[in-house]
Amino acid sequence: MTVAVSVVIPVYNGERTLGACLNAICGQSLHRDTYEVILVDDGSTDNTADVASRYSVRIIAQQNQGAPAARNRGIRDARGFWVAFTDADCIPSRNWLKSLLAATGNEGNRESVLGVAGRIMGYGSETEASRFVDLTGGLDSRRHLGHPKYPFAVLGNAMYRRDSLLTVGNLDPRFYTYDACDLHTRLLRQCPGEFRFEPKAVVLHHHRPDWKAYWRQQLGYGRGLGQFYWKYRKEIRWSFIRELNSWLALAPLALAAGVKGQRDIRLIRRGRFVKNMAQRTGFVQTYWSRAERKRW
Repeated sequence: MTVAVSVVIPVYNGERTLGACLNAICGQSLHRDTYEVILVDDGSTDNTADVASRYSVRIIAQQNQGAPAARNRGIRDARGFWVAFTDADCIPSRNWLKSLLAATGNEGNRESVLGVAGRIMGYGSETEASRFVDLTGGLDSRRHLGHPKYPFAVLGNAMYRRDSLLTVGNLDPRFYTYDACDLHTRLLRQCPGEFRFEPKAVVLHHHRPDWKAYWRQQLGYGRGLGQFYWKYRKEIRWSFIRELNSWLALAPLALAAGVKGQRDIRLIRRGRFVKNMAQRTGFVQTYWSRAERKRW
């Protein structure tokens, strides 16, 4: 039977959540012969390899190079017409792949569709940090795809044509984060086809469990955003004045974070300050770094 879709999962020290992820992917409602699972172990030092060995998936081990490079390795080895991405801290719903493929339609010409993204929802979001992500739609691809100039799909739940990925040279491994936004931008500019959103294709995600972990995540997003701004510097004009104004804009967020109010409102205020402060810090670390600029 022909492989329709290749699922690529990058993982680094993911022993805690990987089992649930692979259980869900190997138990898809789609016939097992029509999809393959490629797990790229990006230099894990925990028991990731042992967990992965219990499942009928193709395992590729490499030295730690980051998630974009790991995804690229999976793309190169994929046999499917479509490449679907998810992460080791995600749990795809049983009809995930079936819904993604159904969303491509029956037009006959598969080149008419560039790809499909689905919904990402929090799994067990009981802490303040994880609940904040759910309340504000931090991983909502529908919202991100609505950006007027740089739309993108979160790679925890997205599928693209493999030939299009190869055409644009796959993901840029220099990115800490924002590799998904860069990839989607290049795909839309260089490849034909419509990109769709399918709400029935659901993936559950383990959000960061506490504010410290959430800070580190958002710090990384800020670093990736700084790289994105520098790579597209001819289109995105940034200056010291705009940087200063961005820092000044944190002041009202800080004040709002300390104001009493209804529980969820107070949580959102606090989360927005943490998020913006972390991202601004990370942005400065890359955008204004001479060493970082030389990489681009």
